[in-house]
Amino acid sequence: MTDSLRRAAYCRPDENAEYPTSENVRILECWNRADDPRMSIARARLAAGESSEVHWLDGVEERFVILSGRGILEAGDISGQALAPGDIAFVPAGARQRLHNPGPDDLVFLCLCTPRFTPDCYHAGEPPGEA
Repeated sequence: MTDSLRRAAYCRPDENAEYPTSENVRILECWNRADDPRMSIARARLAAGESSEVHWLDGVEERFVILSGRGILEAGDISGQALAPGDIAFVPAGARQRLHNPGPDDLVFLCLCTPRFTPDCYHAGEPPGEA
């Protein structure tokens, strides 16, 4: 841990910094710092009627905390798991994953990644051995 993280820290994500991804999800990075490699937090938004692309993360575990809307999760051996506000889902590193939003509202959730998410851990498509 660096000296800067031996003290309390605070940030307020800039709502204008939300961006679209190639996987069909809008992301607002809430906490993703090189000096805190153990975890990152992002807010994700999936529009009504949309699905994320099938993908997997190399070496990174994810926890989804559903804030609003409804979703259907496919992750690893889970298929068709309904998600609602307050639910938490765990996706192990290397697991195939996809979310679907049956609507009518945006599905909004936090993604807590351990260790922190970096673009090089993201892979579109099926994990090796599952294609």
